[in-house]
This record gives sequence, structure tokens and C-alpha cells, in this order.
Amino acid sequence: MEPGNQTSVSEFLLLGFSQDPEHQPLLFGLFLSVFVVTMLGNLLIILAISSESHLHTTMYFFVSNLSFADICFTSTTVPKMLLNIQTRCKSITYGGCITQMYFFMVFGGMDTFLLTVMAYDRFVAICHPLHYPVIMNPNLCGLLVLVSWFISLSYSLIPTLLILRLSFCTNWVIPHFYCELTLVLMLACSDTLINHILQYMMTGFLGIFPFSGIIFSYIQIVSSILRIPSAIGKYKAFSTCVSHLSVVSLFYGTGLGVYLSPNSSSWRGMIASLMYTVVTPMLNPFIYSLRNRDVERTLQIYVLWCSSYSSIPSL
Repeated sequence: MEPGNQTSVSEFLLLGFSQDPEHQPLLFGLFLSVFVVTMLGNLLIILAISSESHLHTTMYFFVSNLSFADICFTSTTVPKMLLNIQTRCKSITYGGCITQMYFFMVFGGMDTFLLTVMAYDRFVAICHPLHYPVIMNPNLCGLLVLVSWFISLSYSLIPTLLILRLSFCTNWVIPHFYCELTLVLMLACSDTLINHILQYMMTGFLGIFPFSGIIFSYIQIVSSILRIPSAIGKYKAFSTCVSHLSVVSLFYGTGLGVYLSPNSSSWRGMIASLMYTVVTPMLNPFIYSLRNRDVERTLQIYVLWCSSYSSIPSL
């Protein structure tokens, strides 16, 4: 591409974590391992929940949807990063960058809404146990997931379409491992005021309102648990929330690290983004399988079955 003022751009350059050729094999092996573990862990969770009838409950229905969203969320950034590391090519097409930003916002938003819905599920289960089967019926659960998908797919279109109206000059370098919206806006020559206003509104919508719903649910949950007379009853009630609380803390903790970082292109900002987009989806299956005996038992059956099947000699 020729230097000079441009009104359009055909590709961007993703610098990633390191330009040193000696670091590339290590980075490729590390991110490939994390990606494989993320895919296998979440797929096993989905397989276990869908195939075992005793796991066909409201809570596990939301967990399987969260695992699917995590698979998609990681797949928006890591495969392209692995390809760039392997080929030593840092480029991403303009269309590919816009597409990556769109689906990144879709699946990131979906994670946020699902965690909020799961908090509501725990609220009903603990605060209104007698009415739980009636309130959290399959129709409502399916509707909550569908509405979450609809909102995520719809609101992500607005900032994506607004990006298309921008023109870019001679700088097409993105100092990150994926097309981060803020950094792309910094490369634009045209006025980005509307884009930034909308970005702040979306961040508030996805951050404040769902998180406020989660906080409100857990305030009610803690209040109900404190009214339980026996210590065993309190422990059992609280233990049903530990996995969800762990995932919420991990997701929002790393997410706040990304959005509160003064410079998202710095090492600290990229590490926070890595935790948010790659590490958190990898850890979620372990959190839910280790804290839920039903899931853990089902996964052990699958592992034993696979081991016995692989040990059968071929004829």
C-alpha cells in the first residue's frame, strides 16, 4: 500500500505480543495449548450435559449455553493469532477486522447476559425454592437465552456499522493481538465522536446494568441464606452459588482490567485482554466440573469409556 492520505484501507497489521522470531514458537505452542484445552473442556461440558438426562436441569442448561458462547468467544481471536504467528504475517483484511470486532462484541455480550440470567436462576432457587419449578420453567429459560442472543446480535451491529463510515490514513498498525475497537478508532482520520459516545454507552450497558442485576440477586441470596437456621443448610445453599460466583469474579475482574487500563495497547493491557478473552473461557469448564459432582461424575465416565475404547486392540 502506498503511503499518503487514504479514504479506505484494505488491511490492518496486528503486532501481537512479540516481534522477536525466537519467541514465536513458544507463543504458538502456548496459545495453541490454551486454545485446545478451551475447546475440549467446553465441548466436554456441552456433551456431558446434553447426553445425561439427570443433567437436564435449568442450571446446566445455562452452563451449556455459556460453554458454547465461550467456544465462540475464543474462536474470534485465537485462530487468527495462531495463523499470524505461524505464517509470520501480521495482516488482517479490513473485512476480517470488522467481522472479528462484531463477533467479539456478540459473544462477549452473550457471556455477560448469561451470567446475569444464571444469577437470577440462583436467586429464584434459594429465595423462592417452592416456586422454582414454576418460575424457571423450560419456556422461560429458552426465552431468556433467545432474548440474550437477540440483544447481543442486535446491539453489536450498531458500532460495527458506524466503523464502516470512517476513513483511515497512513497508519494501519494495531498494537494488539486482535482488532480492538478503541485502537481501531484511534487509527481513523475522520471524526469518531459518535463512535466513542456509543462505545461508552455500550460499555455502561454491558457493564453496569447486568452487573447490577448480579449484585442485586446476590444481596437477596445472602439475605436469604443468613435466615437459614442451620449451618449445614447455609453451607448447602451457598455451595450452589460458588461456581457461578467464581466465574463472575473471573469474568468481570479481567474485563475491568481491560476497560480500565489507561493504555490497552501496553503489555499490561494486552495481558488483561488475554485473561479476558482466552484464559477465562478456558477456566470456566474446570470451575463448573470441579464444583459440581454430577458433571464431574459424568466426565469421569466419559474419560473411562474413552480410555477403555482406546485400549481395545484393533482386529
